[in-house]
Amino acid sequence: MSKIQAFTTTEPIQVDQAASFVSSSGYGAINLFTGTVRNAHNNRQVEGITYDGHRVLADKTLQGIAAEAYDSWPEISIYLSHFIGRLNVGEISVIIAIGSPHREPSFAACRFIIEQLKLRAPIWKREHYVDGSSEWLPGHSLNK
Repeated sequence: MSKIQAFTTTEPIQVDQAASFVSSSGYGAINLFTGTVRNAHNNRQVEGITYDGHRVLADKTLQGIAAEAYDSWPEISIYLSHFIGRLNVGEISVIIAIGSPHREPSFAACRFIIEQLKLRAPIWKREHYVDGSSEWLPGHSLNK
């Protein structure tokens, strides 16, 4: 059984699917992180976000980040998925699920993955505001 699943998706992210993938009778910890679209950013009311990215490269990047986490914490299982497309406020854009025998590796791996994803994944977001305007948000340099 593979211990890593990492991919982009255009389908709604399923929390149950992520939790099921990292569940094991040998694990005492399952850590779930979901990133959701919030209703405000920089004093502007947000109604949604469009995530865009080069899916082949993004999948490869997510898989590489997950593999690095697994190399650091080989006792864990990892499920990582990022949505590509349009989401409304409250919908899930990213999920990270970590199954682990103990809580510390699950928290450490989860933090590592989300920080690396924000720095390295070729995924961009365009915020849509309630006034009808929208703008691409500045991302992180891929050279970091």
